[in-house]
Amino acid sequence: MEEEGREAEGTSSQNDLTHNQDLRLTLQESQCSEEPGSEEEVIVVDKEAVAKLTEGLLSHYLPDLQTSKQVLQELTQNQVILLDTLDQEVTKFRECNALLDLNSLFSEAKVYHNKLVNIRKEMMMIHEKTTKLKKRALKLQQQKQKEALEKEQQREKELERERQLIAKPAKRT
Repeated sequence: MEEEGREAEGTSSQNDLTHNQDLRLTLQESQCSEEPGSEEEVIVVDKEAVAKLTEGLLSHYLPDLQTSKQVLQELTQNQVILLDTLDQEVTKFRECNALLDLNSLFSEAKVYHNKLVNIRKEMMMIHEKTTKLKKRALKLQQQKQKEALEKEQQREKELERERQLIAKPAKRT
């Protein structure tokens, strides 16, 4: 079969050569037959030759183009897979950062909770101290009032005693 294909190719390539030679002759004849002063050049090309040349050109470059197309499709698919994987990794990193942020928030909340507990204890101690100071101040005020009352009573007693000590004139009767 390969020999038949080679013979067919050989015959076809010989036909192509003779056909190409015919085309060249036709082109040369058309160029010679034209007048030197004419503006338009008419080129006569055989449609069958154009079809065969096109087919030959396509058969030469088409397999390479198709393999290149497949390689590009595979590359595109691989890039899509890589982009998806990269997106998943970025999402994982964001989740990890969110967890770290969450952990830092919890530790910060713990610190502030401890500060609040300490402030509450201090406020309770201050409240107890102020209550004690108020009681003491009240006692001191009561004691001062008592002392002032006692002094007043003492002074009144002294004034009364002085009045009693003052000589009274006797009444004449």
